[in-house]
Amino acid sequence: MYLPLYLLWLRVAAILYAAAAVAVFPAVLYGIVRWRKTCVHLAGMAFFFHFISCVEMLVQAHRWTPVGVREVESLLGFAVAGIFFVVWWLYDAISLGIFVLPITFFAVFVPALGPDRYTFPSEGVRISWLLAHISALLAAYVALGFSLLASVLYLVQERRLKSKHKPGEDSWWLPLDWLPPLDTLERIAHATLEFGFPCMTVGLVIGSVLAQETPLGAAYFLDPKVIASFAMWVVYVALLFVRRTAGLRGRRAAYLSGAVFLIMLAVMAANVFSRIHRYGP
Repeated sequence: MYLPLYLLWLRVAAILYAAAAVAVFPAVLYGIVRWRKTCVHLAGMAFFFHFISCVEMLVQAHRWTPVGVREVESLLGFAVAGIFFVVWWLYDAISLGIFVLPITFFAVFVPALGPDRYTFPSEGVRISWLLAHISALLAAYVALGFSLLASVLYLVQERRLKSKHKPGEDSWWLPLDWLPPLDTLERIAHATLEFGFPCMTVGLVIGSVLAQETPLGAAYFLDPKVIASFAMWVVYVALLFVRRTAGLRGRRAAYLSGAVFLIMLAVMAANVFSRIHRYGP
């Protein structure tokens, strides 16, 4: 099967954007210089191949304006990446990449699948992708739930310690001597958040692939459940970013985790009103 040259370059760019989106998290959240350099180099190469793909696409079509949703998505991703590089060059604000690079990858990923509707080789493969999609999102929801639980227990333990209860002096119907130390609860809350984020990202990427296999096409992204899921992903990134860069801990971190959990509940409730979020044959 003939593969247009612009599509080949776009797929290379998508792979490089994905690698840069992975590298930006340790670069920003943990301040690792090696990952920072890797992220910049990968994103730069992705932008270069993306530029070649856009030019090749328009030249091959003998026009200078995009036609169709996928061409617009590709050029939109190129514009977002371009603005990011200008801002980074002027202000050395690579921290914005924690939002921009994953968004650029999502914008480029669907057009990189091809101009036609994507089809799986067999029904078994489609079911496997669907199970992976559901499993990844469920793992993300469970991780976020554990993070909220640890945060709530943190508030309870903090209040208990401030009231200076001695062992055995808690309420007779709810002894709290078994609660872990505050530092342990804080580490559990943060670790489960970090575990849930890649699960949610993988789940959304797989869901985007599954959507291309259906007749819905771009209409999939108008589904309230899908819109809410991507909004939750953005809030999730913001929560990780704020916790790490601002050193947010304790009570305020617990409140933030609770807010994200409420958004998660809204995403699950949106499924009730979803009419196009279906993967039937």
